[in-house]
Amino acid sequence: MEFSEKLQELRKSRGLTQEELAEALYVSRTAISKWESGRGYPSIDSLKEISKFFSVSIDDLLSGEKLVSIAEKENKSNIRNICDLLFGIVDLMAITLVILPLYPNPIDGYIYSVNLFAYTQITPFIRLVYWTMFVALIVIGGLKVLLNQMKIEKGRKIITDVSIVLSIITVLFLAMTREAYAITMAFLLLIIKGMLVLKISRTDS
Repeated sequence: MEFSEKLQELRKSRGLTQEELAEALYVSRTAISKWESGRGYPSIDSLKEISKFFSVSIDDLLSGEKLVSIAEKENKSNIRNICDLLFGIVDLMAITLVILPLYPNPIDGYIYSVNLFAYTQITPFIRLVYWTMFVALIVIGGLKVLLNQMKIEKGRKIITDVSIVLSIITVLFLAMTREAYAITMAFLLLIIKGMLVLKISRTDS
C-alpha cells in the first residue's frame, strides 16, 4: 500500500477531515491533499508528527528506500537554503564599499584613505554610478535574505543572476576607474558568490 493510501486510511479511521488533520499536524490542508493524492511526500519532521499522532512507526508509513530519498531531498534543500542565505549576506556586505576607507583622497600633497561619503576627488557622474551599484547590491542582498527567511522559492534564481551580473559590472567599473582597494573588496565578494553558486549547482545536479 502506498503512503497516500495509508494516510487516507489512518485519517478516515479517526473520522477526521483533511482540514482537521492539517490543524493537528500544523500544516496546510493543501499539504494533506497533496500527500493523499500521491503528488508529494511530507518532510522528515512532518513524518515524525504523523507517526506520533497516529501511533505508528515511520517504517509502517514509508519504505526505507523512499525514506532515504526524502531525507536526501530535504538535505539538498537545506544546503541550497543556507547557500542562498549566505549569498544574500555577501551582497549586504557591499555596504563595506561605502563605509570603509577604500578611496584615495589627496590633500595638501598627502593621500588619505576615505569612505565613499568623503570621497570628493571624482566626477559627479562616477560618484553617482558608485552609489547606484553599491546600493543596488545591498538591496538585492536584503531581498535575497527576505525571500530565504519567508521560504519563497519564486524569483530567487533571477535575483541571483542579476546579482552576479551587477557584481561583474561593479568590478569592471572599479577597474576602469582604478580604485585599487575597492576593486579588491568587490572582487573578493564576487569570488565568494561564485563559490556559493557552484555549491548550489552541485547540490542540484
